Amino acid sequence: MWSRTQSARRRNVRAVAMSVRTVMMEPMRVDAVTEGLDPQQAAAVRAPRGPVCVLAGAGTGKTRTITRRIAHLVSDGHVAAGQVLAVTFTARAAGEMRSRLRELGVGAPGPSVQARTFHAAALRQLRYFWPQVVGDTPWQLLDRKFAVVSQAAHRCGFPTDTDTVRDLLSEIEWSKGSLIAPEDYPATVARVRREPPAAAERVAAVYEMYESLKFRGDEGFYLDFDDLLLHTAAALEDNTAVAEEFRDRYRCFVVDEYQDVTPLQQRVLDAWVGDRDDLTVVGDANQTIYSFTGASPKYLLDFSRRFPDATVVRLERDYRSTPQVVELANRVIGEARGRIAGTRLKLIGQRPPGPEPTFAEYDDEPAEAKATAKAIAKLMRDGVPASEIAVLYRINAQSEVYEQAFTETGIPYQVRGGEGFFNRAEVRQAINALRQVDARNDLPEGADRGSHLVTLVRATMVPLGLTDTEPTGAQARERWASLTALVQLTEELLEHEPDLTLTGLLRDLAARAESRQPPTVQGVTLASLHAAKGLEWDAVFLVGLTDGTLPITHVTGDKDTPPDEAGIEEERRLLYVGVTRARVHLALSWALSRTEGGRRSRRRSRFLHGLIPDSSPASKIAEPASSKKKRPQCRICGKQLLGATSTMLGRCESCPSDLDEELLVALKEWRRERSKEMKVPAYVVFSDNTLVAIAEQQPRDDRALVSIPGIGAKKLEQYGADVLALVRGERKAAALDL
Repeated sequence: MWSRTQSARRRNVRAVAMSVRTVMMEPMRVDAVTEGLDPQQAAAVRAPRGPVCVLAGAGTGKTRTITRRIAHLVSDGHVAAGQVLAVTFTARAAGEMRSRLRELGVGAPGPSVQARTFHAAALRQLRYFWPQVVGDTPWQLLDRKFAVVSQAAHRCGFPTDTDTVRDLLSEIEWSKGSLIAPEDYPATVARVRREPPAAAERVAAVYEMYESLKFRGDEGFYLDFDDLLLHTAAALEDNTAVAEEFRDRYRCFVVDEYQDVTPLQQRVLDAWVGDRDDLTVVGDANQTIYSFTGASPKYLLDFSRRFPDATVVRLERDYRSTPQVVELANRVIGEARGRIAGTRLKLIGQRPPGPEPTFAEYDDEPAEAKATAKAIAKLMRDGVPASEIAVLYRINAQSEVYEQAFTETGIPYQVRGGEGFFNRAEVRQAINALRQVDARNDLPEGADRGSHLVTLVRATMVPLGLTDTEPTGAQARERWASLTALVQLTEELLEHEPDLTLTGLLRDLAARAESRQPPTVQGVTLASLHAAKGLEWDAVFLVGLTDGTLPITHVTGDKDTPPDEAGIEEERRLLYVGVTRARVHLALSWALSRTEGGRRSRRRSRFLHGLIPDSSPASKIAEPASSKKKRPQCRICGKQLLGATSTMLGRCESCPSDLDEELLVALKEWRRERSKEMKVPAYVVFSDNTLVAIAEQQPRDDRALVSIPGIGAKKLEQYGADVLALVRGERKAAALDL
């Protein structure tokens, strides 16, 4: 380990170099740094050195603001350029930050501001400090974890297909990012109601095995990207000399996209900063869409509590989108609930007016895709470049119908954040399996043609992951959606060619796969909403906006599982992110059926309620074909109800509540007693929404009670007498006295 004298000598050399750099750099006037900024941006730039929190809405110029702030701190002599460490979450964002800093005169060459991702910064630091902290023990970066997780899964008795391994890998990454050890995993997932891809104890065993496999004996260690952060934090926390040298080197810290920080990244940041407060964070809690990875907005929301003297600046002037797009974005996020909603930013559009966002409802997905392609073709004829147009959807499997429509229309496209439909591993596997079936000569007569073809295709998909219901696990759901799309494509082809054979189906699939190779030139972007984060286009089409897709099915709950309210709110924020990607043109659409001519059983997304103008043809709520009774109406305003919560309450969520709060308290106390007595979670008795509906509607008899959604014959028999007694006030006083 280096001596203190050697460390001090190096610090002196660096200090002299930094001073020379500061003198050589042309001083930047404060007015030049803030030139062209609005008052809030300028306030963030000029904020004194110390804790600063910039709440920056979509399109408000946050990168411009924070790079100008760094330039101001350097040019005004508050800190040397080489003493600033700025971190963000993607290499693209870090590269953009470095480019802007160079333009401002505080980038390379010479000691310059370090703008890196968390992992790149940790990798650089760990390589430097490893000999002091660990010694001669070698380590290698494990940048591809799949093979090691697969080996761990195999040793623990798991299948090692791609989807299973990816789901296990995601759980390991979430656990490490959340600072959860293998032994704590089962209890933690139960506490936070996370849905693991398998029994929690088995997942924990794979996690523990994965960690043990990274030790390579005399060859040293494999460290994955999360380990880089863990070891960097530990090096600074446990070694005073290392901490002193690092904190002498870096004295000012900037964190972009702070709403996406994980507990592990926050631990590293705490180790970097130490007991100092020279920290600027920038973020927007309304754009928190990566909670499934362990990211949490709580650090952004709690910043002013941790630093009571912090300067807090709100950037709300939106320079990206037209006022019409901005207004819709504000209305989407204006319905948000929970703590994040309490800090929402209200954007103010700064661009000239543009066209109003459009809403459209279609009978089926192919019709929606064809109409979208037609609208895009018109935009391109009007001069909008294909590269400035995007179609955004919730899951990657939704791209297939748009790839087909664009191919037929001759619109160039590129799939971002995922492979084209026919390039996905599960689709290739399915087609190969169908080819093997086609090559057999032992099929019963007629089993490979006509009406029997769908049965054959479905049976071939079952071993590959096709089930009757949507499975758990993100990768398994994506696979299931792709296989389901292949079955439905077969059904569509049969409608046009009733005598279609398996050979003919394979011929058609091959032709589609070959014709849908996107050109190398830039084209219309097809991307998931998650992949679109941080990007923007002149025209954005948000498609497939139905309940069960956005919000996604596994957060909406069912008769046996309560809705995941936090998950639903994250889905709402995902729609908000999609809306704010558009600069000028914005179209929102949905289809009532997946297949052409199919049953119109879907409903538009609950997030669209109250957003569609009455003048829009899409404002009328279509009655699902499967429904034989009239859609319930709000008991207050008389409008048709949309969404599970509104239906449960019997009123629009925006209509005033007539809640009997005293009765609600009594109902919750009664539920607590019953759940304790039955040894089940409280929501198994009744959900919170059901109790609110009872406290609002105050049913006086069995008929009125069972008219509340969620209360069927079984619950009426179990709890009806108690609930009606509470409503009548017969047990209210006793319940409140407990």
